[in-house]
Amino acid sequence: MTFQAFLIKYAEIGIKGKNRYIFEDALVKHIRRALKRVEGSFSVSKAMGRIYVNVESDYDYDEVMEALQCIFGIVWICPVVQIPDHGFEDLSKQVVEYIEQVYPERPKTFKVDSRRSRKNYPLNSQEMNRELGGIILDAFSDMKVDVHKPEMMLHIEVREKFINIYSKEIPGPGGMPIGTNGKAMLLLSGGIDSPVAGYMIAKRGVFLDATYFHAPPYTSERAKQKVVDLAKEVAKYSGPIRLHIVNFTDIQLYIYDKCPHEELTIIMRRYMMRIAEELAKRSGAMGLVTGESIGQVASQTMQSLAATNEVCTMPVFRPVIGFDKQEIVELAVKIGTYETSIQPFEDCCTIFVAKHPVTKPNINVIRSSEKKLEERIDAMVQEALDTTEVILCE
Repeated sequence: MTFQAFLIKYAEIGIKGKNRYIFEDALVKHIRRALKRVEGSFSVSKAMGRIYVNVESDYDYDEVMEALQCIFGIVWICPVVQIPDHGFEDLSKQVVEYIEQVYPERPKTFKVDSRRSRKNYPLNSQEMNRELGGIILDAFSDMKVDVHKPEMMLHIEVREKFINIYSKEIPGPGGMPIGTNGKAMLLLSGGIDSPVAGYMIAKRGVFLDATYFHAPPYTSERAKQKVVDLAKEVAKYSGPIRLHIVNFTDIQLYIYDKCPHEELTIIMRRYMMRIAEELAKRSGAMGLVTGESIGQVASQTMQSLAATNEVCTMPVFRPVIGFDKQEIVELAVKIGTYETSIQPFEDCCTIFVAKHPVTKPNINVIRSSEKKLEERIDAMVQEALDTTEVILCE
């Protein structure tokens, strides 16, 4: 069966009160943007607390579903048959035809859920449920009513200008529409965790930019391309990401030469946070996002996180802070970043790791070590900022 429309259902947006239209409009904008990449012609509209994607030409059902399932704010996607109101007898025929076409293998049990926004319809909701249920039983002798756990929930909605018939509710990603909760800068590495962190913060309606620290020749162009590919995967959900590629080689070598090796990871991380924060300020972001999880590696103990936080004036959001590694991996698989993340191209953090990194750094000791960098570090940071490459990933 060819569905003429897709009914989009949301959840949290519905409790936004007088500001709800802002979130609805943002969701409509993102649906339109996503469907531009799909072959076919579509119109998106709001109607009485509902959003409809109306089909205006031939289209690929799977492509449409794939596009809609990447849009934050959508909770359910319902492929809908819309019919004009030509009376209850015509509706009954349409319902039987719908079941025949959508369910070539009949469900064993069903329930009818009828609703009327047009109260002058001849039958009320309970009467429609009862009458349509009897018609379905007569047409399909192998089906039975089950009001508690039906295999098919048949929805009939009598609207002002048409009647909706649908029974399938395909889950969307949930969350809030992108851009309704500000902007943040994601520190994106080539690992598994940071793309997942970006996905999770974007799910709350936060628009993303990203920063990647590149260390040629110690990290290859393939490592850089891997991060670009990861940004594009996240951008399927978050919308376009401006990826800032910072050449970090000279800074890393300078730290390696001047500072105790057991403190390398923490001091390098502190300078990454300083640079990312400056880029965030320039792009209008309001916070930093990292993929850190407590205790996963030496730089992610409570003491280490406190040491890196200390150099930031912006809030640092860590969406996977309490996740086990397997939980992060499962989400990476779900959103499509895992296979790219495990490609064997190392980033700058793994190249310059110490053999025995400090796990409980003393902030005063770290500050003292950083004083050894005072002669050149400010100029090197400025040069890294001035030579940052920006790639639009979408």
